Amino acid sequence: MSNSLVTAETPALLGGASVKIRLRNLSKSFITGSGLVIAVDDVSLDIPSGCFFMIVGPSGCGKTTLLRMLAGLDTPTSGSVELSAPAAGRPGNSMVFQGGSLFPWMTVFDNAAYGLRLRKRPQAEIAEVVGHYLNRTGLSKFAHAYPHQLSGGMQQRVSIARAFANDPDILLMDEPFSALDEQNKLLLQEELLRIWEETRKTVLFITHSVDEAVTLGDRIMIMTAQPGRAKQIVDVPFARPREVLELRALPAYGELVYSIWGQLREEVQRARAKDEERERT
Repeated sequence: MSNSLVTAETPALLGGASVKIRLRNLSKSFITGSGLVIAVDDVSLDIPSGCFFMIVGPSGCGKTTLLRMLAGLDTPTSGSVELSAPAAGRPGNSMVFQGGSLFPWMTVFDNAAYGLRLRKRPQAEIAEVVGHYLNRTGLSKFAHAYPHQLSGGMQQRVSIARAFANDPDILLMDEPFSALDEQNKLLLQEELLRIWEETRKTVLFITHSVDEAVTLGDRIMIMTAQPGRAKQIVDVPFARPREVLELRALPAYGELVYSIWGQLREEVQRARAKDEERERT
């Protein structure tokens, strides 16, 4: 199989779609007790509208820092983040975290409705939209339950329902399934794909899993060990809609996972060597 590897500096846009996110020479550094730490280093990238964009890289390579800069939670040290303006009345982005992001004193319904209520949407609209996404995530009968009454997988379903209900222009997802067992992870990947097919929102999704990246993504950025740079961008050739188990049974799927892991393994080994060196000093 011929994998499409494109340099991060000159990506081709998918199907001629307009650019939703443009990064130019984006860098972020921190001053710590041990000195200067460069988390993200000179990343330039165009992400087209409607793209399901995956980011993989070793631990500590700046994936979450990159996402936080896109969300406006961190300020770049240098370079720029350019986002196309959202439609009137639509928030720029919503973020789904690894876990623990629900308000424990709110019911499932109220958690899912939080963004819409902040935007002062009409009650009838809130009931319709939240009801739709609770149904899509299999949570309708748990609408009046509280987070502590739910499993970890169900709590993440609420987070996904809340993000989509808020109708953001861009959806940012920071390893949302990393704490789940393999069975729940697979089920939530399937649910996420089904919900995403309805809207085709621009998604940036961070993961450590090459399998997850290939299963969900249109395009995958492989990041280097710290300082985090864009090493390769890989186009995922599989048609949509996708069925997770059927996709993973394809020989071409295994070939692509193997190819990406070959690129990523070098960076994981480099990151491990740096950690061991720091421990010795």
